[in-house]
Amino acid sequence: MIILSIVLRQKDRGFFKPQWIKLTNCLIVLMPVETKAKKCWMLDYTRSLWRLMSYMFVIFVSPLLGTWLSNKPLSPYLEFPPIPEKTQSPDFSWGVFCLIAVFSIMALKPFLSRIMLSNTRPYPEMPDQYCFPFWGWLGVIFMMLAWLVAWNRFEWFEAVQAFTFTPLWLSFILVISALTYRRIGRCLLINHTRYYLVLFVVSACLWWSFEFLNRFVQNWFYVGITDFGPGRYFIYATLPFSTVLPAVLGTAEWLNTFPGISVDLNRFKPMHLIGIKMIALSCVVAAVIGLAALAIWPKTLYLLVWLLPILLVTGLQSLTEKPALVLDIEAGDWRRVWTLAVSGLICGLFWEMWNVNSLAHWQYSVPYVQRFEFFEMPLLGYLGYLPFGIFCGLFADFILPSSLKSS
Repeated sequence: MIILSIVLRQKDRGFFKPQWIKLTNCLIVLMPVETKAKKCWMLDYTRSLWRLMSYMFVIFVSPLLGTWLSNKPLSPYLEFPPIPEKTQSPDFSWGVFCLIAVFSIMALKPFLSRIMLSNTRPYPEMPDQYCFPFWGWLGVIFMMLAWLVAWNRFEWFEAVQAFTFTPLWLSFILVISALTYRRIGRCLLINHTRYYLVLFVVSACLWWSFEFLNRFVQNWFYVGITDFGPGRYFIYATLPFSTVLPAVLGTAEWLNTFPGISVDLNRFKPMHLIGIKMIALSCVVAAVIGLAALAIWPKTLYLLVWLLPILLVTGLQSLTEKPALVLDIEAGDWRRVWTLAVSGLICGLFWEMWNVNSLAHWQYSVPYVQRFEFFEMPLLGYLGYLPFGIFCGLFADFILPSSLKSS
């Protein structure tokens, strides 16, 4: 027999009086609402920390395992800060270019066909009923000033000329949130401020993981960066990295205010995934093997940098619960998948545009498709922003507890 302690508030006496009841095989403790909320908060954040650590562990260890198996030295991948340098990639190949282009068109065709040929009329769009907020105008002004400084070389600004990326994207986040607020009178920044601020921390972890994977494929490298020590490099890099998730999810929120963008994408055939735990475990194993293979054959498998993290996060979360995006897909609703992908592409265009004339910027060395550059990015490279946008939504759902967004 296990003793059950039930603590009941005695209103007439103003204190807690324990009453002892014997039950079998159970132990329940009823606590005040405030204590329950605090314990739930701690459990949520403990779970989030463990999830983040599990993701980072797989991302860090798996490619190093592949490097070790291929008898390559590990030290070049562990140097910090990394040494920026352009590597020699395989020459442009029309065969690979056409193969990637055809595959991408086939993947996008079901979505574009439904949107363009849909007979469903979306809800009539209401005219904007809310004023563009004053903080949105501050974002516009700040963005114009940061843009002006980023693309010019003012002597009086030389000391901080290399650090204009973060102000540009903080401004973008303000403006895109203001645009959403103007349309529907609410936005993540205002109505879910704590959730939105935590996104900055999670975002830094997300992009550091991609920076580590780039050590193996070396598809991009940075120029115009002065010689920083490890501490300063970490701080200066983390600041712009922290703006990625808020920008992508803020853009997705704005896109969701236009029903026509994803019209009829909730009418796909529903599917039921059986044996979800086995599928989840298979996804994690496949991601580990893929990341190890990526380190062994980086010039051939470099595209997996943008696909394997999706597989990994989906598998890790599905071991305990179905991700929200998976539940949508099971119901035949692909609207959020689409808006996340498009938001990734929109942010990608702004990333590349602001990058091209900045003092500190990145350049590309992409095997087989390094041609037809738009800004610095080769044309087919923009396709990578589509799965990256989806991953941003998956990653936020995976790491951050739903209670944080509802608070």
